[in-house]
Amino acid sequence: MTGTWAEVDLSKLEHNFKVLKALLKPGVKALAICKANAYGHGLAEVAKRLEQCGADMLAIARVSEGVELRENNIKSEILCLGEAEPELAALIADNNITQAVGSLELAEKLSQEALSLNKIINIHVKLDTGMSRIGFYVPDDVKARGEVINKILKLKDLKGLNIKGMFSHFANAEGDENYTQSQIDKFKYVKESLESQGLKLGTCHIAASDALILNQASHFDMVRMGIALYGYKSCVTGNVDSNLGLQPAMKLKSRISSVRNLPKGTKIGYGCTHELTRDSIIAVLQVGYADGLPRILSNKCSVKINNIKCKVLGRICMDMCMADVTDLINNNINVNVGDEAVVYDEELIVDAARKAGTVIHEILCLCSSPRIQHVYLN
Repeated sequence: MTGTWAEVDLSKLEHNFKVLKALLKPGVKALAICKANAYGHGLAEVAKRLEQCGADMLAIARVSEGVELRENNIKSEILCLGEAEPELAALIADNNITQAVGSLELAEKLSQEALSLNKIINIHVKLDTGMSRIGFYVPDDVKARGEVINKILKLKDLKGLNIKGMFSHFANAEGDENYTQSQIDKFKYVKESLESQGLKLGTCHIAASDALILNQASHFDMVRMGIALYGYKSCVTGNVDSNLGLQPAMKLKSRISSVRNLPKGTKIGYGCTHELTRDSIIAVLQVGYADGLPRILSNKCSVKINNIKCKVLGRICMDMCMADVTDLINNNINVNVGDEAVVYDEELIVDAARKAGTVIHEILCLCSSPRIQHVYLN
């Protein structure tokens, strides 16, 4: 066993899938997001369980992730949400990956590659309705939308491509109802315009976790289950004030490698950023920023030892950090070399994201370090 490992409870993942599935109207499909190593939970094992649960589609961000799924015998339809280089056309086609296409230029290049390979590439048309990231840009002015409509219509004449769907991304579904509604209106406008001119779009989707939970009118043909699938209603506050019953599926754990008695005034770690204000007992843990505990949390975060929060002192190192266990020892709670420490659980992940000024997604994804062994429960 490595010094730091992630425990992933697949039964909790399955529970969350069922909770979210129950929020959908009959006939609405469920797409499970597995990109970024399944948000740090482990791509292959998570995908296998989601396939067993009945997910209609899996989504990744890189073609290489789709290839990894196929190598692990995943049979479900796979959608690559990110833009892919045309040179990857053979991998896309051979692994039956559906590719997002957000520009006529990319579509034309994929078409050329597909024809040269004598293959068919399935695509989902990507719209930019307000995220300003990738996709066919849909302007606010209704009269100016004809240009984007005409560009998308050209896709049906490109040989080697098979349009199976269309999608977009909300920019602020949790925080701005009016802006979200404007994105829905744009999406509907383009959808109806294209279909009225004979373009069959297949499965249309725009809602991810926030809109799935908050806005049933945005569900269209399919919803994308992201952060909520892994157990968090909000990407910032987690499950505070939530009655959904989502269950975070992963904990990050480490082991204590030494326990040290140090006198008052001792300076701790690189840069001497902490000085002990009392005689203290310090536990050294085998986890650092190379294992997913970011250095920005130095002197800010806590870990749990014997289920009690212990503050991390000094700068987090590449491979280690130091935690104050003085109060545990003073209360006759044993702390020994080899004991487990919880680095992240639901409470600690939300706290870490807040103190690092980031979202829960990022903290979870940090658990993808190749040094972290993933252990699967249930």
